[in-house]
Amino acid sequence: MKAAILKQLDSPLVLESGDDLIASDHEVVVQLNAAALNRRDFWISQGMYPGIQLPSILGSDGAGVVSKTNDSPSASWLGREVIINPGWNWGDNPAAQSEAFKILGMPVNGTFATHVQVPAKYLHEKPSHLSFVEAAALPLAGMTAYRALFTQGRLQPGEKVLISGIGGGVATFALQFACAAGAEVIVTSSSSEKIEKAIRYGAKHGYDYNATDWVGEANTQFGPVNLIIDSAGGAGYRGLLDLAAPGGRIVNYGATAGPPPKLDLFKVFWKQLHLIGSTMGSPDDFAAMLQFVNEHKIKPIIDETLPLAAVNEAIEKMRRSTQFGKITLDCRD
Repeated sequence: MKAAILKQLDSPLVLESGDDLIASDHEVVVQLNAAALNRRDFWISQGMYPGIQLPSILGSDGAGVVSKTNDSPSASWLGREVIINPGWNWGDNPAAQSEAFKILGMPVNGTFATHVQVPAKYLHEKPSHLSFVEAAALPLAGMTAYRALFTQGRLQPGEKVLISGIGGGVATFALQFACAAGAEVIVTSSSSEKIEKAIRYGAKHGYDYNATDWVGEANTQFGPVNLIIDSAGGAGYRGLLDLAAPGGRIVNYGATAGPPPKLDLFKVFWKQLHLIGSTMGSPDDFAAMLQFVNEHKIKPIIDETLPLAAVNEAIEKMRRSTQFGKITLDCRD
């Protein structure tokens, strides 16, 4: 097999050949056709993630064909086209992950490789309407978006939704899923190009979050929103409180801009707002996300597909945040 290995923090990944993987009990080996990047991979490479263990093969998302099994329970997967649920050991509580929860791709070797070894219970059939590249783009970001919108955000048809910072994988999936569910969606970005692309994919309007009064403009043009999906936090969080409708929900799946410098609790309680945290998802969330994708024939938005050997170029692109949709890798040897 070949794999792109992170050996030192803030250093390029190294593509190396290694021994063929062996399927242990209740596990399989998947020969990967494609993988996808997530912001998590970039944070790990920069040393900005808890519990980093090196050397490690990054990558949480992958799609391919099961090439090896080891026991009768997993034998039925042999030769089948699959995608992998990257969230392991969620636990019995659907409301939150257990302390044993972990994500494929550090410390468990991940999908920036030609092959990956995974427990059979985390396999799912690849949606038939998706290519391997499209399927590889789906798992982590798709599950995160689905849980934020539906499990935590309780989105209903006809509601108004704001998705902040459009462009990344979770945000673009949230746009696609919300539109498919019958919501009216607006987005924010500092890039007019990304806003224009979001409108082509179903957004009603987009706003530059660096503009002085984008919240007032959005309120006038679109009205207060029922559900806000945000990954930034930071100083802009105050505007989200202003834009939220009475009884509205704000779901955060990240805080890339840090904590809000001031949280106006008067607005929170007077407007009866619900501030909700969300991350990744349970096995039930993953299965429901796949069912939703199959039902609506949703195809992930792919920004670019690069060969596995160009993984460092892909990580650099994620550093610059210029992508709209998912950055994917062709893992075929």
